[in-house]
Amino acid sequence: MSTGVVVAVLGLALAACGQSANGAAGGGGSDGGDAKGGLVGIAMPTKSSERWINDGANMVKQFQAKGYKTDLQFGDNVVENQVAQVENMITKGAKLLVIAPIDGSSLSDVLQKAAAAKIRVISYDRLIRGTGDIDYYATFDNYKVGVLQATYIVDRLGLQNGKGPFNIELFAGSPDDNNAAFFYQGAMSVLRPQIEAKKLVVKSGQTEFTQAATLRWDGGVAQSRMDNLLSKAYSSATVDAVLSPYDGISIGVVSSLKGVGYGGAGKPLPIVTGQDAELASVKSIIAGEQTQTVYKDTRELAKVAVQMGDALLTGHQPEVNDTKQYDNGVKVVPSYLLQPVSVDKDNYQKVLVDSGQYTADQLK
Repeated sequence: MSTGVVVAVLGLALAACGQSANGAAGGGGSDGGDAKGGLVGIAMPTKSSERWINDGANMVKQFQAKGYKTDLQFGDNVVENQVAQVENMITKGAKLLVIAPIDGSSLSDVLQKAAAAKIRVISYDRLIRGTGDIDYYATFDNYKVGVLQATYIVDRLGLQNGKGPFNIELFAGSPDDNNAAFFYQGAMSVLRPQIEAKKLVVKSGQTEFTQAATLRWDGGVAQSRMDNLLSKAYSSATVDAVLSPYDGISIGVVSSLKGVGYGGAGKPLPIVTGQDAELASVKSIIAGEQTQTVYKDTRELAKVAVQMGDALLTGHQPEVNDTKQYDNGVKVVPSYLLQPVSVDKDNYQKVLVDSGQYTADQLK
């Protein structure tokens, strides 16, 4: 990755890719106790998913309410952009960095610079790997996300009641995102015994993470893969369920299925899971297309990250509830895990509307 003068110049050029809020720079780094009111750099991976826009906006609002200045940037899913943006935050004199990495292993060099400037670092939602220069991790119980998705499939198909066999295809997230492996491991802890018992059949034979992975969580990539699976393995068979780890992937999968007649008369759509309760997918669930999603209240995640950051910058100890699970290859990162919730047509009103995540009008 680029470093030094090249990155510094590139970082200034790329600043327009993001969004700054009260981003006037302060000088120097933080010793963890004298930075109240300083600059907080917030690096989100992309604007292509509404959840990252919301996460960034929530943190800006909450940090500013505590008296901090903020610099919010989006990397457009380009690793070099994010590295340059973080470099620029360091140059501006940020006291704290909150980073949701595009590629969890791409930030070691720039975070060495942050450490040299005594800037504290929180890994947000996705774990930053391969460096000791991060302090805390705020995320959801990502293994449980996969368990919820897979359990929903097993329950809806009635496998525990002796029904089956059924055909299933498996999708995983981006291989450069540490969370993707947790989602898949959690799901396969439920699905693999059913596959081994031949209650679930993966006709494509693609059951390994590397085979199911979807680079950058791209819905178009997922749609193309589903097209290929359908043409090669399902010319005379029916798909009964699709494990999808993320709503953007789910939308691509559903589009592929509808393209070959699923959802029409006599050919119902299979069970299709998802994650993030994005507006398009919730509408799809209400319409009877996508079947399920996993809701992660990122308003609460932003709150946790802000509380962690404020504690670090005022000389206090952030609250954590996991000190064993998240090893980034260099250190076990102390973490705070929030709980995800399974959502479908039966409970979306209670979980999403009554909680204020969406209004009824938004879901029309």
